Amino acid sequence: MNTTPDDTNATGEPPVVVDALRPEDAPRCAELEQILFPGDDPWSADAFRAELASPHNHYFAARDLQGRLIGYAGLARLGTAIGPESEVHTIGVDPAARRRGIGGVLLGELLAVADRWGGPVFLEVRTDNEAAIALYRREGFEVVGTRKRYYQPSGADAYTMRRPDPREESQA
Repeated sequence: MNTTPDDTNATGEPPVVVDALRPEDAPRCAELEQILFPGDDPWSADAFRAELASPHNHYFAARDLQGRLIGYAGLARLGTAIGPESEVHTIGVDPAARRRGIGGVLLGELLAVADRWGGPVFLEVRTDNEAAIALYRREGFEVVGTRKRYYQPSGADAYTMRRPDPREESQA
């Protein structure tokens, strides 16, 4: 479990606790999905439970000091030990808790798991989600392609982004 060290973080906001996402969090995740992705087939509570049940997935929760879920993030470890890679499945933060660095903290947790596994990390992001794209670029992701009409039913396009394996970068 991770928390910020003081009673407030750098923005003066209360600290956030990061721990494992649990099956009992699925209804709250689905509630947030309805708010965050209303035109793009938001995940149901059952979809979150299925993701959590998969042994190659790693999900984290961000909670306020009262224990209320205010963010979530998930990663799949893919490939093999010889050719590992990872894929960010989702990151979501309650709109009321945005601009506090929670998405960045959750992404950091995912990338730590991915780095232990090794290999590059991939993700898809809406081409109009400038805040998320900026966050991913800060963490070393680059656009490697565009998926037309990726998000349904809205038909919004997505960028495929890739962050190289940090071990490859250090050997170059």
